[in-house]
Amino acid sequence: MQIRDFERSSELLKLLGHPARLCILIGILEKENAGCNVTYMQSCLNIPQSTVSQHLSKLKAAGLIKGERNGLEIQYTVVNKDVEKIIRALDLI
Repeated sequence: MQIRDFERSSELLKLLGHPARLCILIGILEKENAGCNVTYMQSCLNIPQSTVSQHLSKLKAAGLIKGERNGLEIQYTVVNKDVEKIIRALDLI
């Protein structure tokens, strides 16, 4: 392994280290088949929609999630399998 590998892992753990982002990722994984949108996330987290959107932007920019438009909504899915492995290892879902 090289330092670059550790840097990537460190960045992933930093993203997962924020409680709201961790909760968003867990919600997406739990609702993956039913679809998870911003309205659902906002109601679960009880934070403003703009804050949810900021966290989603960070997760998308890091390549952890993707969003697909479904009518007026965007349904999010986790695309980074390491995220799911870590969350499952922590026994959070």
